[in-house]
Amino acid sequence: MGWVFDIEDPRAARAAWSRIAEPGDREAGALVQSLGPTGALRWLIGDARGRDAGAVAAKHRERWRNRLEGLDPRRELHALGALGGWLLIPEDEGWPEGLNDLGAEAPFCLWVRAAEGLAPVLGQRLCPSVSVVGSRASSAYGELVTATMAGDLAGRGVTIVSGGAFGIDAAAHRAALGAGGLTLAVMAGGVDRLYPLGNERLLAAVASEGAVISELPPGAAPRRERFLARNRLIAALGQVTVVTEAAWRSGAHRTAHVAAELLRPVAAVPGPVTAAQSAGCHRLIRQGVATLVTGADEVRELMAPLGLVTLEDPVVAKGPLDGLPDSDRQVLDSLPLRRGATVTAVVVASGLATPQVMASLGRLERAGRAVQAGGLWRKARSGGGP
Repeated sequence: MGWVFDIEDPRAARAAWSRIAEPGDREAGALVQSLGPTGALRWLIGDARGRDAGAVAAKHRERWRNRLEGLDPRRELHALGALGGWLLIPEDEGWPEGLNDLGAEAPFCLWVRAAEGLAPVLGQRLCPSVSVVGSRASSAYGELVTATMAGDLAGRGVTIVSGGAFGIDAAAHRAALGAGGLTLAVMAGGVDRLYPLGNERLLAAVASEGAVISELPPGAAPRRERFLARNRLIAALGQVTVVTEAAWRSGAHRTAHVAAELLRPVAAVPGPVTAAQSAGCHRLIRQGVATLVTGADEVRELMAPLGLVTLEDPVVAKGPLDGLPDSDRQVLDSLPLRRGATVTAVVVASGLATPQVMASLGRLERAGRAVQAGGLWRKARSGGGP
């Protein structure tokens, strides 16, 4: 069989394998890892220069060969170029290193539509990154929590990764774009077929300001099994995975388990115990797969041990007794706010000795937290109550 493309070109060979094998095909992945993309292609077409791939690969050879007829990755690369896209392969500097953790299930290449100049440095821009996933049939609560969390994270320089679907995915992408941050959508079909159609405008905005990627070449249709396989990429691309709302059985639930298997931190947002949309989140938390989180700061706490972010000191409102020695706190707590009390009354109320009470009252008066009038003591009004 003659070939219209150079099978010795690793880029063309990887593009070809993305058409030959289905996403997540472990046998094909192991073959390419063993022989390299060009060597594996030579073996598949029966080139005499091809090395033997072993008995396991031989069992699958026929099903891969079924897709050789008319194979021409140049056609798909041309279609990608017409969209302003870019093919990323593991040998490129911009390849997302996290995908390598998938081992034999790692994609052969990524077909990318992205903001100008982003594709060649995509891997670097995915640090730090958080994958946000959840139910397509989301509630107003789930969308609000997702938008607040994703927008806050994106506004602080965290890339938001999701799947471009209705519901939680869309809320995450919109919030990241609204915050002026970077977001990435992983497709289950070709990047020329933005799916679902109802999110086409949103995904076009993601492609122009962030990135839309797929392991499948242009023209590939999104099918159910490809959505399931796509979830492993979402899990691998995020250094933390957050499930904000999910049913008992869902793709988001599976994504969380893949992330856990990859030793990525997983988080889940609790919801009403009566809500079916939160049952999957509660299940993940109860199983110990996910850490309970309620906002972006708690997600960042999961990222901090990985060296991905530096946590700011939380801003905590000071109470009226904060920063005081224990004896002064007891005395201030014992003082009335309006009608003054004698020293003896304060001694009884505080349970402290008279010298201690007198010393504390002096310090509190100098600090403007207690006032004396006619031998009676009370809290200063600006000092507040306990």
